[in-house]
Amino acid sequence: MNGLQAYQRVNTQTSITDADPHKLIQLLYNGAIERINMAKSRIQAKDYAAKGQLLNKAIEIIGGLRAFLDFEKGGELATRLEALYDYMERTLLEASAKNDIAKLDEVLNLLRSVKDGWDGIRDEVVNQQQAV
Repeated sequence: MNGLQAYQRVNTQTSITDADPHKLIQLLYNGAIERINMAKSRIQAKDYAAKGQLLNKAIEIIGGLRAFLDFEKGGELATRLEALYDYMERTLLEASAKNDIAKLDEVLNLLRSVKDGWDGIRDEVVNQQQAV
């Protein structure tokens, strides 16, 4: 492992340890987006084994996002997000099977849209946590 990889691993572990639940979700979105982007470059390089590993990791991350859903508090929004995450996972599997960059871009756009909304409520969530 080179120095940059070691730094990134320590930095990521520190970010996770220090993160509140809202920040953890942000990190998951970032991780899924990063892996899908990396998979796109692996498709272009015809490194299909690495592409498969990266997309499997992205699917696992999206599964982690599903696990965070709170259907009791989230109601219809949580149900819709679950359906969206399911769609993303299935689309990533299809993209992997067909090396379809357009499908990867579709999932990236969906993830970015949801992440933008999540990022937009950050201040509200932090203020609520501090008030408790």
